[in-house]
Amino acid sequence: MSKISSSFLIYASDILADTEAGISGGLIVKIFNAKSVEYGIDIPHSKIPFKDVPNKRTAFLQNLEKFSPEQQFEIIEEILEESKFSDNVNAKQLKTRLFSQYKSLSKKETIVESDLVIETKHWLQKFSDSYKLFLSAIEKYEKKIYERNLLDDMRLSLELLLQQILKNNKSLENQIADVSSYQKMKGMSVEIISMFNKLLDYYSKYQNNYVKHNDKVKPAEIDFIIDLTSSFMKFLIKGHS
Repeated sequence: MSKISSSFLIYASDILADTEAGISGGLIVKIFNAKSVEYGIDIPHSKIPFKDVPNKRTAFLQNLEKFSPEQQFEIIEEILEESKFSDNVNAKQLKTRLFSQYKSLSKKETIVESDLVIETKHWLQKFSDSYKLFLSAIEKYEKKIYERNLLDDMRLSLELLLQQILKNNKSLENQIADVSSYQKMKGMSVEIISMFNKLLDYYSKYQNNYVKHNDKVKPAEIDFIIDLTSSFMKFLIKGHS
C-alpha cells in the first residue's frame, strides 16, 4: 500500500493529539518543526497558539498531511513511542493497525527480516507445533504488539522444539541436563556444550522472572530474545539433522 488513507490520518490525529490523553501543542510544534527542517517541507502550524483551527487535533492533522506516506508513517510511529502512550489502549490499537495496514511504508529493517530469523523459519518448518508458535511471535512483533505473550510464544516454541528433539515432555527449565547429554552424544565440544547450556539456563530464568509469571517485558530486550531464540533453534535443528 503506497498511501495512508485520509480516514486513518484523522484516526491517528484524534488519538495522538487528543485533548486530554494526547501530546501537548508545544510538543506537536517541536516534532513537526524538526521534521519540517529534516525533510524541507513547509507546515501550516509551526508555532503556538495554533491559528484558524478549532483544536490541536486539526493542527496536527494539517501538519501531518504535508508529508509523504513514508514520512507520515515515521512520524506516527515515533510519536507512539512517547512514554505517555505506554499504557494507552487506543494508542496500542493504533500501533497495531499502523503496522498491520501500512508496514510496507516503514523504512526500518526489523530483526524479523534478518537472515538469522529467515533461516530459522526455514529449518523449523518440519517441527510444525514449534513452527506455528514461532510464526505467531513474529506476527506479533511485526504488528508491534509488545506484550508478554510475544516472548511467551518464543519460549514455548523453543520448549516444544526441545521436547520433539529429545523425545520428552519436560518444561524448558528442566531440559538443561538432557540437552547437555544429547549434545555430548552428538560429539559437540565441551566448551560449546557449556556455553550453550549456560545461555539456555539464563534464558529460562529470564522467561520465568520477566515473562512467564510477570508482565515486566522491556521492549528494548525483545530483539535480543528473538535473536537468541532463533540461534538456539537453528543450532539445535542443524545438530539434529
